Amino acid sequence: MKKGILYINQFFAGVGGEDMADYKPEIRAELVGPAMAFSKHLKGEVEITHTIICGDNFIGSNPDEALNTIIGFLKDKEFDIFFAGPAFRAGRYGVACGKVCKAVKEQFKVPVITSMNDENPGVDMFKKDMYIFKGGASAAAMPKDTLAMSKFAIKLLKGEETLPASEEGYFGRGVRKQIWTKDNVPATERVMDMLLKKIKGEAFTSELIIPKKELVPIAKAVTKEELKKLEVAIVTSGGIVPVGNPDRIQSASATKWGKYDISNLDDLVEGEYMTIHAGFDPAAANEDPDRIVPLDVLRAYQKEGKIGGVYKYFYSTVGTGTTQAEAARMGREIADELVEAGIKVALLVST
Repeated sequence: MKKGILYINQFFAGVGGEDMADYKPEIRAELVGPAMAFSKHLKGEVEITHTIICGDNFIGSNPDEALNTIIGFLKDKEFDIFFAGPAFRAGRYGVACGKVCKAVKEQFKVPVITSMNDENPGVDMFKKDMYIFKGGASAAAMPKDTLAMSKFAIKLLKGEETLPASEEGYFGRGVRKQIWTKDNVPATERVMDMLLKKIKGEAFTSELIIPKKELVPIAKAVTKEELKKLEVAIVTSGGIVPVGNPDRIQSASATKWGKYDISNLDDLVEGEYMTIHAGFDPAAANEDPDRIVPLDVLRAYQKEGKIGGVYKYFYSTVGTGTTQAEAARMGREIADELVEAGIKVALLVST
């Protein structure tokens, strides 16, 4: 019987939620969490021998240490395939699954399979490196997602012919193979058939799908003279918040944003403001929060007459691991508030 190993995070291992997100890597010689679903679907073809567990924050903040530890766990293990997840729409988890799978594939030369929702940032980061199945948005999709991964794993290990990504159910890896169509219709006829359907407004499927990108029109430039009369708002994805994080904004994969009154402040003071961002070393930002939210510089510009003023609130969230859909929603909500307040200029600060 073939052997497999599964990677999961602290939540699906039953270790804990955000309070245990710094959980260090651990390996257990048993079925834990989703491993039981995989074992059921693999139908005796593949035995899951071990489960590796690691907290999402730990691997996000200490990737080298986490990956080196996990690779160390595997060096004396016998396995033919490696699974991770499913990660659903959880951004930190998806990125972690991608990092671990990529490292395992490069080190041990075995197939690696994971699953993520199309909104998971891990998809674009790692889909060229591995099989990432198109998963559900939440853990409710666990039975379906583990089944899809298991069926494909059996097919791979048996050496059976695999179908194109769209038919198997995983995200395209950018790999193009020459195949013969079963109906033997030459490319010249197929392309003319597609062209005629397009001219007639009929539905057709291209053989080379070009991803669509959402383009945002570039705003009209603001002149120096205009700036002298306008208030400037500050919006950041650097995670600067009052100490204590009163709005409980997530340190990664954010779904919340906060706004904080700076109408009577000239700068942000250490000990009163901090960053809760999990994607970079917070030391410099915590020492001087103005490094992320440059209130001190804008106040100086205001005194010099270079800008009309600074808007009374600054807006903050976290970018790392945040899905495109959530980022777009939060951006629209913040923009709507600023437009309603008559603000025409915003300084967007990242890290």
